[in-house]
Amino acid sequence: MNEHFADIFTETACPSQDKLLAYVKGELSAEERHEVELHLQDCDLCSEAVEGLTAIDRKDQIPHWLRQAKLSVLQKLRKKSRKRRKSESYLYIAIVTLIVIFLLLAFFWIFHFGSAR
Repeated sequence: MNEHFADIFTETACPSQDKLLAYVKGELSAEERHEVELHLQDCDLCSEAVEGLTAIDRKDQIPHWLRQAKLSVLQKLRKKSRKRRKSESYLYIAIVTLIVIFLLLAFFWIFHFGSAR
C-alpha cells in the first residue's frame, strides 16, 4: 500500500480496533478490560468509538463494515491522487510545448533575419 494512505491510528497509544471491539463484546480478560477502561477515561476519540460500537446491534458485522469503509476511503483518496497527478502532467506538457515553440521562433528569427544581412 502507498505510504500516503497509511492507517492514521497505527502509531498511537490507543487500543486497536479489534481490542475495542472485543471490549464492547465482553471478550476481554478482567485485566485487559481494566486497561481499556483506564484509556477510555483519557481518550475522547476511543470513548466515542466505544459508544458508537455499543449502539450497534449486529456487532459480528462490524469488522466487515470497517474493512468496507476503509476500502472506500482508500479508493477515493487514490482517485483524487490520480486526478492531481493527471492535472500536473498537463501543466508540464503545456510548459514544454511553450518552450519548444519559443525555441522554434528564436531559431526562425536568427536564421531568417541573421542571414538577411
